[in-house]
Amino acid sequence: MPDPSAKLSPQQQQATLKRFFNALKDEPLSPGDRYYVPYLDENPGDDYIAFLSTEIVFSEAAGVNLLTGQRGTGKSTQLRRLRSMLEEEGSVVFLSDMREYMHMTTAVELTDFFLSIMGALAEEVEKLYGETILSEGYWTRMINFLQSEVRVEEITADWSWVKVKASLRDDASFRKRLQEQMRGHVARLIQQSHGFAAEVVQLVRDRGKDPDKKVVFLVDSIEQIRGVGAEEAESVYRSVENLFSGHADSLRLPLLHVVYTIPPWLPALTPGLGAVLGTVHALPSIHIYQTRSRQPDPVGLDIMRRIVEARCTEWDQIFTNEQLERIALNTGGDLREFFYLIKQCLTRAGSTRVSWPVANAIIEGAENNIRRGMLPIAAEDAVWLRRIAETKASELESVKSLPSLARFFDTKLVLNYRNGEDWYDVHPLIRDALS
Repeated sequence: MPDPSAKLSPQQQQATLKRFFNALKDEPLSPGDRYYVPYLDENPGDDYIAFLSTEIVFSEAAGVNLLTGQRGTGKSTQLRRLRSMLEEEGSVVFLSDMREYMHMTTAVELTDFFLSIMGALAEEVEKLYGETILSEGYWTRMINFLQSEVRVEEITADWSWVKVKASLRDDASFRKRLQEQMRGHVARLIQQSHGFAAEVVQLVRDRGKDPDKKVVFLVDSIEQIRGVGAEEAESVYRSVENLFSGHADSLRLPLLHVVYTIPPWLPALTPGLGAVLGTVHALPSIHIYQTRSRQPDPVGLDIMRRIVEARCTEWDQIFTNEQLERIALNTGGDLREFFYLIKQCLTRAGSTRVSWPVANAIIEGAENNIRRGMLPIAAEDAVWLRRIAETKASELESVKSLPSLARFFDTKLVLNYRNGEDWYDVHPLIRDALS
């Protein structure tokens, strides 16, 4: 077999590996981006983003929808696609990444949640219209409310939204004190927040001279709130559960259609959540396996191949088709894991300057490195993970076990699929450790 890499000098090979490595950067894409592959669009029966868009367009009244999926499945990219689809239908759409506004590893309450999302909405309004009148008016009222009614001593008249935002995002102790002091003022804060949401919609409609203009707010990254450490984990996960299942009415904003992202374990814990709050749409891992089996799915593998092709057309000089399929199958259809394993392989190929296609030992070494990050698995966890591997179900026996299930999803020990129905399996790289 001829050596494809022989056509390139060592410097050219390194440059190709570097370019491929950087093309796999983990960041959300918008439709039209050179790396964007419209694999969901091509399968209308499984295009849950199209379903979500149509539901919002059809809805005459403001409402709520929920979007779930594990980190790394492309939710942020698909939210950008959703924004584009809704804008084509004439809606005005605001999109915020809540990692910029919230502390993601401490318990959340309705009060600090509303402060964060209303601040995010205010910033998006300012970006679109270039004016601060509306947002400044809201924050003047809010700072006055926190000073005079809640009496948060550390918040003074010179505090701005920038300072509140930074404190909510970075200062866990500030956020906890704020939660404690605001527990007797929840109704008032909700009233203020709902009033601001209505003002935003009115502003959009006035600017567009359209009294019926649909306004949509996409709230991203809520699903990334997670507990760190055994003691904190349960309180954090419980707080997310309580936020969505206990405050459904408050999360509905007047005149504004909202889409919240939620963690994949939440629908499993509260099956009726969609009926109470709004339809739950799931974005699972790419189905590279046949339903509830470990038999490769050629359609899913072709999608993974096309995604790589869009990033680097020379990939087939570096890997054989069989090697790329191995990488896809051993990362379970999770895009972030897929990119991570490829980058590990590229790093090893670059450091050892091996010929192309790379030897299988390069891939095996990268797989072992990732596997080591998932091991060891506690005996109690292993028992549960084996049940999931056998039944392809979450096997959540008690709500007391919620932190463990959430941890399985967060660390990708368990992956979520949907081939007509929802099912689960353990990460391919830990199968042998569980056998």
